[in-house]
Amino acid sequence: MKTPLYILTFCVVAVASKFSEGDDHSAELPDLALQPPRVTAEFDPDTVKSTRGAQGVPAIERAANGRLWAAWYAGPSPRGVESSRSYVVLATSSDDGVTWSEQLLVRARRFVHTYDPCLWIDPRGRLWFFWAQSAGVQDGRMGVWAIVTENPGAEKPDWTEPRRIATGVMLNKPTVLKNGDWLLPVGLWRDNTNVPNVKFDAEELAPYTIEMLTHDLGDERGSNVYRSTDQGKSFERIGQVRIPGTRVDEHMIVERGDGSLWMLLRNTGGIAQSVSTDGGRTWSDGSLYLQGRMFANKRFFIRRLNSGALLMVRNNSPDGKRSHMTAFVSDDDGATWKGGLLLDERESSYPDGIQAEDGTLFIIYDHQRYTLNRAGKRGVGSVVMATFREEDIRAGKPVTNKVRLQQVVTQLQDTDDTSGAPGK
Repeated sequence: MKTPLYILTFCVVAVASKFSEGDDHSAELPDLALQPPRVTAEFDPDTVKSTRGAQGVPAIERAANGRLWAAWYAGPSPRGVESSRSYVVLATSSDDGVTWSEQLLVRARRFVHTYDPCLWIDPRGRLWFFWAQSAGVQDGRMGVWAIVTENPGAEKPDWTEPRRIATGVMLNKPTVLKNGDWLLPVGLWRDNTNVPNVKFDAEELAPYTIEMLTHDLGDERGSNVYRSTDQGKSFERIGQVRIPGTRVDEHMIVERGDGSLWMLLRNTGGIAQSVSTDGGRTWSDGSLYLQGRMFANKRFFIRRLNSGALLMVRNNSPDGKRSHMTAFVSDDDGATWKGGLLLDERESSYPDGIQAEDGTLFIIYDHQRYTLNRAGKRGVGSVVMATFREEDIRAGKPVTNKVRLQQVVTQLQDTDDTSGAPGK
């Protein structure tokens, strides 16, 4: 059942106030991170743009009629978006990204982190809006949630109610195989010293405890693969990759010409890879595909283009900084890469993208997602978009009239500084 988002709000029974000090009623308390978030078109005084200290980690999609959708997450801290008070924003543009209007706010209840959005148009033309929820910054379990609309071409479409579909985080788009299966790259962070990261004052959190909010899912932790064989009605975890040095699972999957599946993963040593020949159920042990600090510990974006070539967008700074966002193409399923269109030489990270039917590519990323980072450096807190075509990538320079670089989607400050800074 679809519900207008103006009234799509959710409440959890407030049982905590009834408990006396010393009573153990933990079994009666609702699991905070499993409660549906508030999804609304009304922004609170503490979530409007003027109150944000940081925003970034964006996603983008495009409806058949050309309407663009973008999502990112934001919070009050100027240092960055990783915060137990973060929330997700959805915006739209009807003029190819020249102007944008914020449409929806997705915010989980108190003590729960709402983050890492993903936008995806499925084979039926429906727009899926995914995000993650976790108690604190990272509770060891996380969870992928989604709402769906059948009319992404409308400025204010109707959406389904929020639904939790998997354990973990998915900020990269699903892959549709030739047989029609959907594969979702859902990560459950494993080799990370900051997991779990749930820090609250005990009195403020009562009657909950930190122990109640944290989880250790053991062997389920890794670069997981979920599958749907019924167009998104149900999802099941079918496979997993566990490569040493993979701290934050931001993997992507492409189907190669020979029918095998190629997974690329963010890794501390570079970009790692694994291969499956049985539809994603079992995977090779894995290895480093691109090694060195230029590639290490950064999110990248890869997808199959309309032409059949592969696109990769990644940071291309020799010194390993998150800068020099650049697009490449491959005609041999990733064995070699050609071209190299520089999209942004400044500090930049977390690319996502789509391709229109006419071949125009839309790439979104963040630039200085903070307004004052841990090192005391001021930033602009912006989400930026670039448009271009495959011909521009191959030439390594603009050769078509579709090239528009460093287009601001949203920005918090006017000041600018292009030096590097710590990030996610």
